[in-house]
Amino acid sequence: MKNLRNLWSFHLLTTVGFYLLTNNGGGDAWGYWTLARRMNFNDFIVNIQTAKGTYFMHALNYFPANVLDMDFFTNTLLFSLLGYIGITFFYTICEQVVPNNTYYSKFWLFPLLFFMPNLHFWSSGIGKDTILFMCIGMFCYAMLNVIKRLPLLILSLLISYLVRPHIALFLVVSFGMAYLFSNKVSGFKRIFFMIVLLGGGIAILPSVMEYVKIEEISADSISKYSESKALVLSGKNTGSSVDIASYPLPLKIFTFLFRPFFFDINGVPAIIASFENLALLLLTIKAFKKDRIETFRKAPFIIKGLFIFLLIGTLAFSQSLGNVGIMIRMRNMLLPGLLIYILWALSYQKQKKKALQVSKGNLI
Repeated sequence: MKNLRNLWSFHLLTTVGFYLLTNNGGGDAWGYWTLARRMNFNDFIVNIQTAKGTYFMHALNYFPANVLDMDFFTNTLLFSLLGYIGITFFYTICEQVVPNNTYYSKFWLFPLLFFMPNLHFWSSGIGKDTILFMCIGMFCYAMLNVIKRLPLLILSLLISYLVRPHIALFLVVSFGMAYLFSNKVSGFKRIFFMIVLLGGGIAILPSVMEYVKIEEISADSISKYSESKALVLSGKNTGSSVDIASYPLPLKIFTFLFRPFFFDINGVPAIIASFENLALLLLTIKAFKKDRIETFRKAPFIIKGLFIFLLIGTLAFSQSLGNVGIMIRMRNMLLPGLLIYILWALSYQKQKKKALQVSKGNLI
């Protein structure tokens, strides 16, 4: 409980920083709130009927900003609470499925990794990122006990679908595949839930294609979409842009996961992010240094699902996002999967080392 209280205090502090940066015209958060503030009930009906994406966010903000008459700071605090709920879900998952805590450079990694500034910053403000962060945490927490937490599972998928349909698709496909790779789940249960989740993914696929404006599933159409999206987001007028379209795939993935780096610094937020990304890179190298396939194979089902979700999201977003600022926002939805997998990998390495030492001791 002490760790969660400290995380809440840190999250609130980060929320104040988010508010100061977005107040009076900074970013999408201000736009969501001001537009909702000006909406009347008829506008709300139109937006809620449109259902998905930005229109849903406008409708969602109608009640706190207009009906409850919350100012921008109070509304930010409300969303901050939702983001913290997401952090609590991920914290609980880690606590339940990672058996051994490990330290790096004399620091215990759990719960230290949960204090990464950007993890809190992009889950503390008014916007899609905060809502999705909570939904992904809720979905993963519900997957620990599907039968008991089925309402949470359905709610998380429904809201994810309304905010960004492709994220809901990534979730059901990722955990459907995780059931396929899970040898700790009974055969019937594995096949049943895999069919249910992958079937759900197929059911929402047409809506996802409509949302992202892809007419058919083909390598050519997806490639054209990625190239056009990258071209728009890497324009000179987009601030921290990168020519992602010209990068080879490994460099695209590195850019998405570990930039901004020190050569990208253009202000205090970028300095903080650079140190954070350096630590993340070093830990990733350490976690993936050896026994990569065995580590994944031995991982609990929930960690496999989070890792596959990380892979799918990284492959999708690294192709089309040509702006470092947007990358770090989108990466935040996937970051818990990377952090928890790192903690699991280091825990497994520690467990193997102990077992080897015991075995050698018995031989002596």
